[in-house]
Amino acid sequence: MSGTIQNRDDFLKNIAERLGREPVLEKVEEPKWKYQPQAAVLQGKTPDELVEVLKDQCLHIHTDFIKTTKSKLKEVVEKLVEEYGGGPIITWKDSRFQDYGLSPLLKEKYAHEWDYRKGRANIDIAESANIGITISDITLAESGTAVLFSNKDRGRSVSFLPLKLIILIPKSSIVPRMTQAAQMIRAKTKNGEHLASCINFITGPSNSADIEMDLVVGVHGPVKAAYIVVDDL
Repeated sequence: MSGTIQNRDDFLKNIAERLGREPVLEKVEEPKWKYQPQAAVLQGKTPDELVEVLKDQCLHIHTDFIKTTKSKLKEVVEKLVEEYGGGPIITWKDSRFQDYGLSPLLKEKYAHEWDYRKGRANIDIAESANIGITISDITLAESGTAVLFSNKDRGRSVSFLPLKLIILIPKSSIVPRMTQAAQMIRAKTKNGEHLASCINFITGPSNSADIEMDLVVGVHGPVKAAYIVVDDL
């Protein structure tokens, strides 16, 4: 659903007046920084080297790491689902599952595919699911973070509410760090592309060390998580 912005200038002028400032209504130009050390982190790493960085980081974020090819992906997912205790399973409605040859397997496992027409029922199913399966849109090697773009067919509950989470990581989606992810998202905005209403940055299973610095995994979301890196290059 789209809308239009009305009375924006008047609104901004009112805020500026209340703050005792002159209103700035023209477009603010992006600053040109002389030094950008953030861009040098992991610079020049090959895709295979970034996979290894991601693999090492998964040890620190308590995330299972599996590397496979598209031809063996079905077998790997089937084995992991079994290890994680089977269904019920909930997935996004995403054509990439079909491209990866996973749709028949997921139907066999009685996976529920997110259907925005069912509204709240999707959330209830996600809440009672044992496993949620999604696909990363951008993956940050440095922090082991999967970036997920939500939309009407990709409910965020799929990655938050099930007991366990499996995220497929296309090898082509792996970038060094947050710096590149921010640049990619900004480029989409500049190009006029439609951006997701919600972009989630997920770094393994939920955890917290708020109480006496003792790490507890699985506090407010999946207690187990796995990344399956798919060689699509």
